[in-house]
Amino acid sequence: MRGFFKGFYAANPGATVTIARVLADGDLVAVHYNFKVKPEDRGLAAIDIFRVANGKIVEHWDVFQPVPEKSANENGMF
Repeated sequence: MRGFFKGFYAANPGATVTIARVLADGDLVAVHYNFKVKPEDRGLAAIDIFRVANGKIVEHWDVFQPVPEKSANENGMF
């Protein structure tokens, strides 16, 4: 993960990740965040789910969805 993000941010210096929430239950951790490659973009709503064992990530799942211009409800995505 560190190697990927180090290279990614070197190639995309304007990219940001704004974490909305982190949840943990036993060996599972979920991170909900807004990911933007360019500051002017609305970005992607994302959730990464990790299974951790012995202090290391052993499984990973993710879901990404473009942040719409207008939310379908008053709650928004974050």
